[in-house]
Amino acid sequence: MNRGITSTRDKILNLLIWISATLTIGILLWILIYILINGLGEISWEFLTSTSKEIENALWPMIVTTIYLIVITLLISTPIGICAAIYLVEYAKPGKIVNLIRFATESLAGIPSILYGLFGMTFFAIFDIGFSILSGAFTLSIMVLPNIIRTTEEALRAVPNDYREGSLGLGATKLRTIWHVVLPSALPGILTAVILNIGRIVGESAAVYYTVGMVPEVPESFLDSGRTLAVHMYLLAGEMVDFDTAYATATVLIIVILVINFIANTIGNLLNKQRKIS
Repeated sequence: MNRGITSTRDKILNLLIWISATLTIGILLWILIYILINGLGEISWEFLTSTSKEIENALWPMIVTTIYLIVITLLISTPIGICAAIYLVEYAKPGKIVNLIRFATESLAGIPSILYGLFGMTFFAIFDIGFSILSGAFTLSIMVLPNIIRTTEEALRAVPNDYREGSLGLGATKLRTIWHVVLPSALPGILTAVILNIGRIVGESAAVYYTVGMVPEVPESFLDSGRTLAVHMYLLAGEMVDFDTAYATATVLIIVILVINFIANTIGNLLNKQRKIS
């Protein structure tokens, strides 16, 4: 009797899981297909590679600004986040300091993005970098740092302690063990954190609006202002009321995210192959 009830519950649970997974994938595909259908027809080579002076609302300046912002933000936030996670997992002893760090991390993750934008606009103006890609990168680095720290922590904890004990037993130092054993094993989880934050960086508009600005020109340096694809799409849909170009911008935004994620996954796979060979 109990076995029959348990079997029925398992079937119901499996059915609910499949329905949830199918519904999630279906919604994602519906959004992507809807955007692509409305946006692909508006995209041309000239639209992608021209400036706003040559073709109205051309996307090349926005694409360059977005890529610059992604690269600089990841270069700033990723090393800091990984080092913080290593300290919390490998070195820190449970206590008030660790609890305070984790509380600060959780608090940073819960702050609305527009507050980050206001902070960046006022704080970085003190250092005379004002509206610039660098100002936006510093602001977004603070925003994505909690996600990198938490995800990297989980990846480091997932590495079996036998790996650490075996390396230390062979005479390796703790730092060498972390660098050559723990980090390579946790690399897939760390790359997941980086990929997730790429989507956050690309899709952010409020914080970028107040720090990077909205100048539709190709930035000559990181201290120049610019306009990202997300901000450009917001302006098109909200102020210029040009939904055709907004859909085209959204399509390019999706393609940029997919390309960057593909590159990140490819690099991760190559690093994993090299680790297995060595």
